[in-house]
Amino acid sequence: MAGPPAGVLRAFGVGGASLERLAGGRGLTWRAGDVVLRPHDGAVVTDWRADVLAGLPHSPAFRTPRPIAAADGGWRAGDWEAWEFLPGHADETRVEDVIRAGAVFHRALAHVDRPAFLGDGPDRGRSDDPWSRADRMAWDEEPLPCDPSLDRLAAAFQPVHAPSQLVHGDLLGNVLFADGSPPTVIDWPPYWRPAGLGAAIAAADAVCWHGFPLDGLGALGDGVADWPQLLVRALAFRIATLHLLGGWDAAGADRHRPVIDALV
Repeated sequence: MAGPPAGVLRAFGVGGASLERLAGGRGLTWRAGDVVLRPHDGAVVTDWRADVLAGLPHSPAFRTPRPIAAADGGWRAGDWEAWEFLPGHADETRVEDVIRAGAVFHRALAHVDRPAFLGDGPDRGRSDDPWSRADRMAWDEEPLPCDPSLDRLAAAFQPVHAPSQLVHGDLLGNVLFADGSPPTVIDWPPYWRPAGLGAAIAAADAVCWHGFPLDGLGALGDGVADWPQLLVRALAFRIATLHLLGGWDAAGADRHRPVIDALV
């Protein structure tokens, strides 16, 4: 996708700035001076998320970029949204620090009501993108793809008693670290699940993809209610997503098998 057009840059007050494509964000995120621009996720989700994060209190334990309003006062210009640029770099090896920052972020969100687009009515108002569908599959709201790995995980599903709230569903690569600054939580995909699920997804990602030792998986969830079951759901979510994206193969099954063995 090409960078934001000149009219969008003017709308967000960076018409004279040069553009730099940023790493991550599926190659769709750009920096213009002190502003980060990315294609928005649709009017409803984008405006709701910007409203929440515009006023979310920060702390020494975490911060988030603030959304930037367009010239007309809204949170969107054309197909784009804008956020303040905060320096930092992701470090997937710092999984404990990521989980700590995520836990404080989730506590700050605990008072926020469930948005309509994450509703539980007949149509749920939910997107049919692979991540949203996989989330529903991992929580028995849609059938899982037929696959031996998912069959093993589904057989281990048990009720989760922790209450649901807004959570970040992709923390590990979306917490930025910079010397002298709190960890920065970015690119928030909202889900309505138990708060510990964010940590469980980060833990599963760290073990499966970033060399975190399997025998340390349990300790990452110290104090998290329903931790073993949240890990099962997190792994089912990730594998179902790969199925829906066409990225699940024998190599993926081999990579995930030791973790499934440990969980079930």
